[in-house]
Amino acid sequence: MAISYKYLPFIFAILLYFHFGCKSDEVIPPISINPIPTDSFFLGMGYEFEGNGKDRQAPKFPKVFNKLQEDSLDYPIIDGALVEALQQHLRLLKLRKQKKVQQIGNLEVNINQLEQTIKELLAWQYTKPTKLNEVLDAYQSWGEDKHGNVHFTGYFTPIIKVKKRKDSQYKYPLYTRPKDWEGEFPTRREIEEQGLLDNLGLELAYAKNKLDIYFMQVQGSGYVEYPDGKKELFSFDGSNRHPYRSIGRYLVQNDAIPAKNISLDGIKRFFKKHPDLLDEVLYINESYTFFTVKNKRAKGAGHVPLTTAYSVAADRRYFPLGSCLLARIPIITPDGKLRKHEWRFILVQDIGGAIKGAGHFDVYYGIGEQGKDLASALHHYGKVWLLLPKNEANPSQE
Repeated sequence: MAISYKYLPFIFAILLYFHFGCKSDEVIPPISINPIPTDSFFLGMGYEFEGNGKDRQAPKFPKVFNKLQEDSLDYPIIDGALVEALQQHLRLLKLRKQKKVQQIGNLEVNINQLEQTIKELLAWQYTKPTKLNEVLDAYQSWGEDKHGNVHFTGYFTPIIKVKKRKDSQYKYPLYTRPKDWEGEFPTRREIEEQGLLDNLGLELAYAKNKLDIYFMQVQGSGYVEYPDGKKELFSFDGSNRHPYRSIGRYLVQNDAIPAKNISLDGIKRFFKKHPDLLDEVLYINESYTFFTVKNKRAKGAGHVPLTTAYSVAADRRYFPLGSCLLARIPIITPDGKLRKHEWRFILVQDIGGAIKGAGHFDVYYGIGEQGKDLASALHHYGKVWLLLPKNEANPSQE
């Protein structure tokens, strides 16, 4: 079903290039913003730029999941952090209700298989699992393009400064979800510009920067810090059920930010120079996230704590919660350039509204500025294999 959105009648003042060496006083002629076709907002589509990590020589795969010879795979050491994450993974299978048997692409997978895979990995804890291919099969995902290229992005748990009461500076509210709302929820524009949720007792706190709230909504949760230093975790409490649209993609396709430089910091720099455009750009994303207060560790949709660099969000239509994957993860430099690919086990412990298809994974990178630095510039490609026990009946895999 096509996504509809309102064409924006405004003009960008300056085309910016966010290279580290660019001069702040550089003058670039203004350009017009053209309406972007609706298919540009399709979710899970990565950016095209030189050095994005795509394997452009890979053959086309006939199926969503393709069983490969394990001799070509390199299983990494199962370290202490991964052991803890795997133990949480077992808890997830008990805590999170889901179908015992699921059809994912051309495979039929059951909960017992997921549990057995976790236990096989735990049997090799603190060592390199050199004989893992004797007990597990690896099925490569056909990725985003049916050539095995998987789009990796990153997310984190931000920390933003707030106050309990509104004042002249801290004036942007973070809302909890209306419990007795009748009819369709309002859009982002209707909430922020028209104030349709004002004075309903839904305000949890107030932030100084609207963009900080937006990024926290995109991440799904975050910590808030009060003036006395107290912190609270604001967890995901549902959305307004309007379609998610990427403002990053919008800015890239309007040539406001080069694709290779898109990041949270790049977007922040853009709006720092063009604060008058903030509202109109944010309003193209009608989706709006609500929060609830929980004073615990950040958890994903699997109801277990997330582990930095190992927990990922995926589309559960292809990768059920509790899945174990082997990945070739893109490793990038601090300025967002691809340095190499690294073999890593990753665990599906979360989902996300923007994570769609068999070729997109969002890697969790921790809390605060360190998490943001690792996560925000990752929009590169790698590969993924779903791990399942050998000798199990998967009638749909052939």
